[in-house]
Amino acid sequence: MTQVIKDNYTKSSTPIIDKIEKFGDKIPHPFYMFIFLCLAIMALSWIVAKFGGSVIHPLTQDEVAVKNLLSGDGLVYMLNSAIGNFIAFKPLGLVLSMMLAVGLVQEVGLADSAIKQSLLNAPKKFVTASIFITGIIGNLASDAAFILVPPLAGIIFSATNRNPVVGIAAGFVAVAAGFTANVFIAGTDVLLSGISTEAASIIAPTEVSPAANWYFMLISVPLLVITGTIITDKYIEPKFDKQISESNQNTEESEKYQVSEEQKSALKWSGIASVLFIGVCVALIAPESSPLRNEDGGLVPSPFLSGIIPIIMAFFILNAIVYGIKAKVITKPSDVPELMARSLNGIGGYIVLVFVIAQFIAWFNWSNLAVYVAVNGAETLSHIQMPKLLMLATFMLLAGVMNLIVFSGSAQWAIMAPVFIPLFMLLDISPEYTQMAYRIADSTTNIISPTNPYIPMVLALIAKYNSNVKFGTFLAMMIPYAAILFTVWGGMFLLFTLTGLPVGPI
Repeated sequence: MTQVIKDNYTKSSTPIIDKIEKFGDKIPHPFYMFIFLCLAIMALSWIVAKFGGSVIHPLTQDEVAVKNLLSGDGLVYMLNSAIGNFIAFKPLGLVLSMMLAVGLVQEVGLADSAIKQSLLNAPKKFVTASIFITGIIGNLASDAAFILVPPLAGIIFSATNRNPVVGIAAGFVAVAAGFTANVFIAGTDVLLSGISTEAASIIAPTEVSPAANWYFMLISVPLLVITGTIITDKYIEPKFDKQISESNQNTEESEKYQVSEEQKSALKWSGIASVLFIGVCVALIAPESSPLRNEDGGLVPSPFLSGIIPIIMAFFILNAIVYGIKAKVITKPSDVPELMARSLNGIGGYIVLVFVIAQFIAWFNWSNLAVYVAVNGAETLSHIQMPKLLMLATFMLLAGVMNLIVFSGSAQWAIMAPVFIPLFMLLDISPEYTQMAYRIADSTTNIISPTNPYIPMVLALIAKYNSNVKFGTFLAMMIPYAAILFTVWGGMFLLFTLTGLPVGPI
């Protein structure tokens, strides 16, 4: 955390939030969290195996006994499978593949220019809505959206004689709370679906596609845009405008956020490339005899959907190359692989974390603790006859509370998925629905998590306009967003569950 951010970041005056924040500061790095979890699984497997713990597998009707990881067989397994667990961990290859494509989009500047252009050209009466649309879709660019959308939102609000602090807050909510909604299949879909696939295989061989939540995510975009706009314009701005109206007018020039004519031209050509690419895809899948359709001539499931990741990669890479050439960022063929390689520079931390996550899930599975916990948990919930909607709502609340302490979405899901996906599968709740419930809870509580690393950055931005706005005031602005978005978005999900509507094509 830089010094300027430290200077503008103060603890909350609210005792409960202050305690959560202090507790969150003491939480170890996710790497060590999974080390501790691995040790816990070793100890738990020894205890349960010693007492003869076993269950009847609901699908095969075979007796499944818990195996001791600290036994001779367990030690041999842990040693011999460590590398294989890491290499076979499905999310790793998917995420690295997507990073090559999305990273190239970021390296050539396409993501930055697209975000700036969409916000700076928004009609005055649709400013708030455009901030939410850009923030939500801008998540394709990962951290770039967090860095660009909030300051641009503040500048636009200031230019239209609205309070820039409210604009920055709205921009932050758009990116953070709408993190998993999108019109495209994003890196988050790839990462979480890979973990879900690993967890679902504990009960039965199941493939959770990156497109598994796409229908719901697509519909979520207009829902979040409309809801976020109403909260901002009808509640947050009228309520907090007077409180934070004595804003110091920021004299910093906004030229660095302008899009040059060359970049505008490059964006236009990139848009043309997008249309042509989509046209080719439609032409390839349109004939009923297309090899990209299934044997019955349908698309769900089909080779087209199962190969959606390479298709999305090609889409992003084509757009990035066209933009890069027109913007003169790519001047020779060797620039493309060099920029793609550079895009992987910041992913080392994820690879390190994946190594221990892969061991955690593999050990949990090999020891049969996963099946043991899932079957016993399902039997308990069946005996108390908890309705499916109440189970999912309770799970969402639990995930939201955990997110206040463990901010990393992938790390938190890697902890929760091996427990809850098998458990809910035994209660006829599909992995896709469980994953969707988690994503809603995780996204909507991102903005109130004291461990969110982007909050200090946002407070530093706000301080440029009003140094009196501290964490307490900021949190008071965020809580209405979190509560209403959680209720509205979660309500739509429960409606999907109640009516049996699919959350995705697979």
